Amino acid sequence: MSFDLSEMQWLNPPIESRLDRDRLVVRSGKDTDFWQGTYYGFHRDNGHFLFQRRSGDFTAETSFVGHYETLYDQAGLMIRHDETHWMKCGIEFTDGARHFSVVVTNGHSDWSAFRLTEDFSEMFVRVTRMGDALFIQYRPDTRPDWRMARLAYFPPEFSELSVGMMFCSPQREGFEVEFRSFSLTEVKSRDIH
Repeated sequence: MSFDLSEMQWLNPPIESRLDRDRLVVRSGKDTDFWQGTYYGFHRDNGHFLFQRRSGDFTAETSFVGHYETLYDQAGLMIRHDETHWMKCGIEFTDGARHFSVVVTNGHSDWSAFRLTEDFSEMFVRVTRMGDALFIQYRPDTRPDWRMARLAYFPPEFSELSVGMMFCSPQREGFEVEFRSFSLTEVKSRDIH
């Protein structure tokens, strides 16, 4: 799949980003993250985010392969209004394994994660915005079916949002991710069951 980056822009550009055979290959800067306060006490907004603007309801999808090595290496999708109102989801490396992770921030961040026990290479992530909700799904390349990760509240008054690919490495520099696809379309389905 080809990437059309012409209408996308970076929040916190990474140390490297290049198109290679229709794939976006990126490497993270040092100690990058998105987090607001809860439990850890710090506030960080220096993660890497390649986005375009979108209003109303939509479905965003991406697929990627990451070279996870260090605690909190992470990659996936982000939906963002501003520094204190956003959602990021995808794979995060914690406790020595890949987890599907979702952080929703409405003033303060929360974090939910579950361990991925399957052996897979590429992860597909889908987020559908419907009014006051974000419906978050995932699918490893070993499975044809989408699975629900979370249904999260997100303020409906935020009409225009930034939507795109996110990655961070809170405890190192040089985390490499290969994004293989990205799309932002009308809502694909309103069904959650």
